[in-house]
Amino acid sequence: MPRSARTPFPVAVAAALVVVGAVVLGTRVALARQAAIARRRIGKPLGDAAPTADRVWRAGLGGTPLELLLLGDSIATGLGAQHRKETLGGRLAKGLAGELDRPVRLRTGAVVGAESADLAGQIDALPADYRADAAVIIVGGNDVTHRVPVAVAAAHLAEAIRRLRAVGTAVVVGTCPDLGALRAVPQPLRSIGSRASQQLATAQADRARAEGAGVVSLRRAVGPFFRIDPDGMFSLDRFHPSALGYRRTAEALLPVVRDAITRGGADAATGRRIPPAAPRPRSAPTATAG
Repeated sequence: MPRSARTPFPVAVAAALVVVGAVVLGTRVALARQAAIARRRIGKPLGDAAPTADRVWRAGLGGTPLELLLLGDSIATGLGAQHRKETLGGRLAKGLAGELDRPVRLRTGAVVGAESADLAGQIDALPADYRADAAVIIVGGNDVTHRVPVAVAAAHLAEAIRRLRAVGTAVVVGTCPDLGALRAVPQPLRSIGSRASQQLATAQADRARAEGAGVVSLRRAVGPFFRIDPDGMFSLDRFHPSALGYRRTAEALLPVVRDAITRGGADAATGRRIPPAAPRPRSAPTATAG
């Protein structure tokens, strides 16, 4: 082609940018439509309140209850369970009591819809004299759906762990679940969510270990169950776990939480020892119900 007949380089670049821009815009529009479809499919049949499970579990064992704290989002609250014993907190508290032969008092500071940035407020809302023996944090799904940068979300998690560890609380993090298991979300949005949740989970694990917390990869530990048996593992909104989903999740978390309390424990993924939390003063025994 004669040089004079060629499209000038700046014009060619501009044309290419227009095409790329149109593709990006079209992709964004398509993803926005898919997100709207997913929201309509999921809806809010469960409302915003999980069964209240905060109480002393296995009080008949006697002695001063061990203090268990749950922080994070709707999974930590147990949304999707029908009864308090089916919530994640209820299952963990009852399981710990059985493992340690000691009553466990559960306190749920988690809030439905919370992002990692909300962990600070959940800690601030605790009574000034409250000190947990162990805290379980599950958060991240809302960070992914609201497109919070991975580094920002992981930094908020790390700060929460530091605050808890500073007062003698052993911490275990259940990393961001695999959003690719959500059948109600159409493709390719589901695949994008899967990749994004995996990226966040990896960053959460790295930051949590650096802060001395135990880590359980929910993607690896229970993600396959949600993909293989979605009817059994998800509640009626097809988004939150069912009673079976919470049982599987609690089973994955329980040994790491137990070991973090008793001897510092070992990280579920790496086998490396979790440094024990600093000792905390115990309050005098109080009479409890349940």
